[in-house]
Amino acid sequence: MLLSLRTCCCCVIAGVLPLCWIHNIPGLAVIAGGTGLACLLLCIPVRAVRYAGLALLISCWSGLAAQRVLWPTTALTTGVIQGEGTILRPSGTGRYLVTLHRYGDKRLFPGVNIVVRGLKTPHTLCPGQRWSLWLRLRPGHGLLNIPGFDSQRYAVAHHQVVNGRVLRAQPLSLRCGWRSRFTGYLAEQAGTLRHWPVIQALAFGERQALPADVRQRFRETGTAHLMAISGLHIAQSAGVFWGLVRLLQWLLPAARIGTGLPLLAGVAGAALYTWLSGANPPAQRALLALIIWGALRLGGRRWSAEMVWLCCIAGVLLVDPLTVLSDSFRLSAGACGALILWYRWMPPPRGGGKLRYLAGLAHLQLGITALLLPLQVVIFHGVSLSAFVANMVAVPLVSLLVVPLLLLGMLLSAVPGATRGLWWLADQVLHGVLGFLAALPPGWLEADQRAVGLSLLPLVLMVIWRLRLYRSSLSVLPVALLACTYAYWHPAPPGAHWAVHMLDVGNGLAMVVEKNRRALLYDTGNRWPGGDSARQTIIPWLRWRGLHPEGVIISHGHLDHAGGLGSIQQAWPALPVYSAMLTPGHRPCFMGERWQWQGLQLRVLWPPRSQPGAENNHSCVVHISDGVRSVLLTGDIERPAELAMLKSHRGSLRADLLQVPHHGSRTSSTPRLLRQVNPGVALASVARYNPWRFPAAAVVRRYRDLGIRWYDTGKSGQISVQMFGDQMKILSARMQISPRWYHQWFGVPGDSG
Repeated sequence: MLLSLRTCCCCVIAGVLPLCWIHNIPGLAVIAGGTGLACLLLCIPVRAVRYAGLALLISCWSGLAAQRVLWPTTALTTGVIQGEGTILRPSGTGRYLVTLHRYGDKRLFPGVNIVVRGLKTPHTLCPGQRWSLWLRLRPGHGLLNIPGFDSQRYAVAHHQVVNGRVLRAQPLSLRCGWRSRFTGYLAEQAGTLRHWPVIQALAFGERQALPADVRQRFRETGTAHLMAISGLHIAQSAGVFWGLVRLLQWLLPAARIGTGLPLLAGVAGAALYTWLSGANPPAQRALLALIIWGALRLGGRRWSAEMVWLCCIAGVLLVDPLTVLSDSFRLSAGACGALILWYRWMPPPRGGGKLRYLAGLAHLQLGITALLLPLQVVIFHGVSLSAFVANMVAVPLVSLLVVPLLLLGMLLSAVPGATRGLWWLADQVLHGVLGFLAALPPGWLEADQRAVGLSLLPLVLMVIWRLRLYRSSLSVLPVALLACTYAYWHPAPPGAHWAVHMLDVGNGLAMVVEKNRRALLYDTGNRWPGGDSARQTIIPWLRWRGLHPEGVIISHGHLDHAGGLGSIQQAWPALPVYSAMLTPGHRPCFMGERWQWQGLQLRVLWPPRSQPGAENNHSCVVHISDGVRSVLLTGDIERPAELAMLKSHRGSLRADLLQVPHHGSRTSSTPRLLRQVNPGVALASVARYNPWRFPAAAVVRRYRDLGIRWYDTGKSGQISVQMFGDQMKILSARMQISPRWYHQWFGVPGDSG
């Protein structure tokens, strides 16, 4: 009994999709049992049963792939290990991505990708070198805020779930790899170019050197996809090699001219370009899809575009089921599917004379812009208003001129002056493209979660147009508009009276008090060279949730609490700032201050006016109450400030929720404070891997011995506490908000070394 290829592809996709939402990966015994059951179902001569068996078999294969990826988080993190690895590429300042091929006396296949730091050697490091390494590895762990960049899902999708430090290194081979030597040779041949970082990104897939202003320009104009080596570039490289072979076929007799040789040459050229560009996961997926398409073409049967698309998606997921977790894969698959649907339902206008190519390009860009809006809003939390115009110019110039010139420069690198000349031309074209993008007005529009429905409007209108639904009733158009804008005009359903959110910012503190779609911030997280917690986490989180900040309280001046204040003030210049640091422009936050905000009562309990400052014991301690439930925010106060505050406010410190002072340090959370506050819940902002080993085990035990429920961001991610009158609901990102297997604590439970 033959099975339909279309349905088999659907079974593969259905078998992999559960990886997106299941809470835990089944154990090996369950996977083995499921595999046996799937084989039995495949033996039953009933088509529907066999399809079910195939989907179950793929689910078991996906579970096994997930187990294989997670295996290093426990097997390689138990102490110092010795292994042999190959350097793949730099991964940030002082970090390298290394593939570990041998662990002790065991050979690892496939190799395990790890990011290492501390590889100090007098030798010049380059990709392709082989080293014997003594390593102390630890499981990967990422910040988790909903919404926010999902670094753990990204790491799992890219098979990079462990990282660590090199304790000792011994070279096995200092010879750079073929790719490293060839790219270095090309760089010498190219000479000095104005836009060398962009050319590096397009030719070699190395984007680390792209200047921040260029990255921002690509992002705001919706052209960042041009800098990622993916389907567009791989297809272009295949087209160049296909075209070269077709030209050579002019020299052959007609009897020897066929379509197979150019197609194979195109696939081989794409494979060469994938290798040269560093073989990043998007490029590998594009190459695999190209191979699948080539195999279907060589089969001699005419396949529909939808069928090819389905086979490519199923093939990519079958080879690596964890690809389903990758945002870049979702965007690529969505873009291809959107174009197929667009050209099926909205074919391009015929005719047009000399302008038909421009009209065709505009038609293509309009379709991809309109139908990808939902994915852009969900993944990037915004859209580029200038994307249509920017891509109309940038895509054809980069695709039809820059990339072919770079490829020809590679192929003719042995010809003196060829690489320099061709890449100089590419650099001139890039100069024009970048100048045009810089001349466009700022076009990035931030979107909140209500915009998801609105982003579906182009798709809904296309369906109405294609099915001619407007002919039966003109009311279908206003109904569609009302449905897509429902979140904007319909009042939110009754929920919490107010809420307190502790964001996961790693080493630092950032809290948000929310009521009536307004927000009051308490501290702004850390700052580091090139970024801060506000830009990385707080501002995107507030904007996506549609919250408007009306004030920010800075507990004290340490960098891990006030680091993001500058970015917050840049985003909302008129925002009032409260602190006890006597900073010009700041409003006072001293003991005795009281004010109301959105119906909540705020009292400042510490420090006294006679003790202004920016140190831990000068932290601005704020009590917030709605008359029923209350919260105590303590900053980093330590034992002396705690005892002094207790003397000043004996009997008036009671709170239901306590922000743990000083991240759970031994210097804070005295028993007297805990007994006076008597909270039901305590929240601590800590990073899993912090140099101070916060929270102290004795402090956590002290809270639990007093019957206080302990939560910290290291284990829970973002923590949200919702106040419902006399009830309080606690939601953590890892356990309740987004309890996915790839969000869990990797490695040994409780290990935060």
